[in-house]
Amino acid sequence: TFTVEEAVETIGFGRFHIMLFFIMGSTGVVEAMEIMLIAVVSPLIRCEWQLQDWQVALVTTMVFFGYMVFSIVLGLLADRYGRWKILLLSFLWAAYFSLLTSFAPSYIWFVFLRAMVGGGVSGHAQGEENKQTIAMCSCSNPFLSLGKVFWLAGSLLIIGLASVVNPTIGWRWLIRIASIPGILLILLFKFIPESARYNMSTGNTGAALATLQRIARINGAAVPQGQLREPAKERRGRFKDLVHPKYLRTTLQIWIIW
Repeated sequence: TFTVEEAVETIGFGRFHIMLFFIMGSTGVVEAMEIMLIAVVSPLIRCEWQLQDWQVALVTTMVFFGYMVFSIVLGLLADRYGRWKILLLSFLWAAYFSLLTSFAPSYIWFVFLRAMVGGGVSGHAQGEENKQTIAMCSCSNPFLSLGKVFWLAGSLLIIGLASVVNPTIGWRWLIRIASIPGILLILLFKFIPESARYNMSTGNTGAALATLQRIARINGAAVPQGQLREPAKERRGRFKDLVHPKYLRTTLQIWIIW
């Protein structure tokens, strides 16, 4: 018998992981563009709607408030319905509300719609298991470090676009153009499989094995001989575990760092 982790290690790093790296890395570009968009739009909406400092600051606050709230909701839904479905939903959601933001008739609508965009972007984290699939096969691979470049690329891209679009056709068109990468990325979702680890956790061994065989085929490798088995079940983590005396110091340190 063999587990999903053992199968991934046996298959090794290859073309599938390179493809997955660029697709999942591109989610970082989209996420950075949506988050950094407020920085280059705020000065313009301040003038258009005669906003005070706290009103401008509230826009950014509400984006991250939406991110915080919906990351919990979408995380729970991903545990129930699958990572792939929620990841796709989050991209559709973020792109839809981002486009709507460009038509916002007032400041209140703008704040609400950007909060919803933040909620959609929070679902991108459901792709973390796919990133971990890469990590398992590339402990010394430079791709892990290069992954951080995608966020930087997204930040630079939105700033570059703003320098051209804002002075010419305005911030509303900047938002519309900035939503295009997210829409295009949706078209690549057929190349992203559901997490084999998730399928195993729901007892769908056949789907998990099919995913592993697909990865092996693209990499020109083979899955291990034997029967795919689920690893020993462990008790799921709970929020109160974070404040357990054993972990409390680590929890507080991580929260402060973030």
